Amino acid sequence: MTMNRRDFFLRSGAGALALGWSGLMPGESRAAAAGIGMCDWNLGGKADPSIIPKAREAHLGGIQVSVGTDPGNIPLREAGVRRRYLELGKQYDIVFHSVAAGSILNQIPLASEPQSAVYVIDAIEAAAVLGAGNILLAFFGNGDLRLHDSTGNLRDLGDGDYSSYELDARGVNRVVEVLRQIVPRAMNAGVVLGLENTLTAKQNLEIIDRIGSEWVQIYYDVGNSWGNGYNVPEEIRQIGNARICEVHLKDWETPLLGSSGAQVDMDQCARALADIGYAKWLVLETSGRKEHFIEDTRTNVAFVKKVFRTA
Repeated sequence: MTMNRRDFFLRSGAGALALGWSGLMPGESRAAAAGIGMCDWNLGGKADPSIIPKAREAHLGGIQVSVGTDPGNIPLREAGVRRRYLELGKQYDIVFHSVAAGSILNQIPLASEPQSAVYVIDAIEAAAVLGAGNILLAFFGNGDLRLHDSTGNLRDLGDGDYSSYELDARGVNRVVEVLRQIVPRAMNAGVVLGLENTLTAKQNLEIIDRIGSEWVQIYYDVGNSWGNGYNVPEEIRQIGNARICEVHLKDWETPLLGSSGAQVDMDQCARALADIGYAKWLVLETSGRKEHFIEDTRTNVAFVKKVFRTA
């Protein structure tokens, strides 16, 4: 009988312990089966466990937890904060499917600032404790990997109907080298590094291939990609299930997914995800209308369950 790599490690506990490996394959989570979650910044509190009851009230199954907000405020480093997440998560049946190093990396980019690697490691360690299968590494704002000219403009190299922007080669090179050094820590913790950025699927896949690890994947945001002029359904099919660790769902034109005036065609996105066999977490990055958060989030959860055939 042949034995694949997962079986080998699971059946050779001594070897796994010697390597410090967690027993998880890339993209697997210690958490419950996939469902519908939400970013904590949309729930109303980054790195704040007190929002957990609100998630349950809104019919969510999970929360994407921010590791912190800035270098002076990284609550997920604290054992007491982590314990509180686990206690309330169990009480309210809420899963922490991913940890985000979002705004902190947008301020202090991985492409240029040495200290930024520390925040990635913070996120890996927090994810391992909370049972999350991946971390989101953001590349927006100061961290944008596209090349900006002296006036701040981008150069669109795309032809036809879809965009493709010139990259900041120096920044990309640094990201590749930094993540190559961090990958062993992520692998040992059983945590995938998910890249969320403004790039095309092709550009992201080239970066991942350069890093050379299946523990680096794409954190795909349908709203960002649609808004940047990319062919989202075809990108999803191009990337494939094995290289998407998680998906953000949002629309820039309306807080209610699939409603009149929406920019993103969620039906097309759902078909593309079904085509690749995606069955991981779908994460709402939506805040709802003012004073209607619970109502609108419940509506969005019901929409996702129907359109994306999520239980």
